[in-house]
Amino acid sequence: KKLTIINIALVLLAIFLAKMEEADKEAIKVFATNAKNLLLASPAGPKVIMGVDPGFRTGCKVAIIDRNGNYKEYKPIFPHEPMCRVMEAQDIVVDFIKKYNVELIAIGNGTASKETVNFINAVLKKNQLKAKAVVVSEAGASVYSASPLAVNEFPDLDVTVRGAISIARRLQDPLAELVKIDPKSIGVGQYQHDVNQTQLKKNLDETVESCVNYVGVNLNSASTELLSYVAGIGRLAAKNIVQYR
Repeated sequence: KKLTIINIALVLLAIFLAKMEEADKEAIKVFATNAKNLLLASPAGPKVIMGVDPGFRTGCKVAIIDRNGNYKEYKPIFPHEPMCRVMEAQDIVVDFIKKYNVELIAIGNGTASKETVNFINAVLKKNQLKAKAVVVSEAGASVYSASPLAVNEFPDLDVTVRGAISIARRLQDPLAELVKIDPKSIGVGQYQHDVNQTQLKKNLDETVESCVNYVGVNLNSASTELLSYVAGIGRLAAKNIVQYR
C-alpha cells in the first residue's frame, strides 16, 4: 500500500515537472518574441533628440543628443509639484530646442510621464515649435545608467543624466541602445525571473544576435556591444575594431 502511494506521488511529481518545463518553454518563447519586438522597433534615425527622464520631486532630467547619438548638453527642470518652476522649465526647453534645432523629444514612460508630456506639448504649442514629443519605454534605463559600460562611456555624468541620454537614444536607434542592457532588464515579461534562467538567457541572447544580424550595423559608428553580436565578430574583435576606428 505504501509503495502504491509512493508510486502515485512519483508519477504526479513527474507530470508536474513535465508541465512546469512545458510552461517554462512557452513563457520563454513569449519573452523572446517581446524582446524581438522591442529591438526591431522602428528607429527615428539621424535626428537631434531631446531626452527627458520625468520626475516630480527630483525634477525632469533633460539631455540633448546630436544626429549621431553624441551627448551635447544637460539641464534639470522642475515643472511639477512640489517645485512648480514652470516658467523656468519652459525657458530651458525652448532654449534647447532653438539652440540645437531639436526635431524630436523622447519622454520616458515612468513616474510623472503623463504630466511631463502635457507640459512639453503645452510648451511646443505656446511657442509654435515644430518638434514632436514621443513617449519611450524606460525599461532597463536605470540598469544601463549604473552599469560599468555607462560609467566608462560617461564617466563625468550623473546616473540620472545617463538615463536621459539612454531614453533619447532609444528613440533614435532602439536596437543599438538596447543591446547595451541585459535582455532580461528591458521589460520582456512580467515573470521572466521565475523561469529557467539558463534557458532564458540562451534564448534571449540568440534573439538579440538574430535581430542585430537581420538589421545589420554601421561599421563606422557601431558600439562594441552592437558589433559583438554580429556573426563572426567576437567581443575582442569588436573592441579592436572600435579602437582602430
